[in-house]
Amino acid sequence: MLALSLYVLIWPVIVAVVAVVICKGFMSEVREAKRRGEDLI
Repeated sequence: MLALSLYVLIWPVIVAVVAVVICKGFMSEVREAKRRGEDLI
């Protein structure tokens, strides 16, 4: 039961970290495209 409780409490932190990593990568791609004067898509 303790393991399930810890999982329920920790998974939002894991999801948030993954979301931050994805957003940072996306923003660096946007900056690079603007620097080169290219479209993102």
